[in-house]
Amino acid sequence: MNLMFYFSLLIIFISNIMMFLSVILSKKTFMDREKCSPFECGFDPNSSARIPFSLHFFLITVIFLIFDVEIALIFPIISLFKLVNFYIWTKISFFFFIILIIGLYHEWNQNMLNWSK
Repeated sequence: MNLMFYFSLLIIFISNIMMFLSVILSKKTFMDREKCSPFECGFDPNSSARIPFSLHFFLITVIFLIFDVEIALIFPIISLFKLVNFYIWTKISFFFFIILIIGLYHEWNQNMLNWSK
């Protein structure tokens, strides 16, 4: 049991010496701080995180997500065609596309689809 204790102390001592030597012998300077910082899409991580963000870009992103979810919802409607009769499938599809067309009309009416602002 004592032998295991001495070996663990020796391992801790050697690892501490190696870490201390690596800190002393490393050639890092204050100027290398940028290389060690995370890169976040061109944003400087050392500056303020509260920079102005384009609201129009955010709205375009939300529109993209909505229409991306729309595509994910159209696939089950296509597979539903084999399971239910044609009248129910037409009714469901028509209702779904009417909701999408109303949403597209609202976005068009609010000028969210224009990039030139």
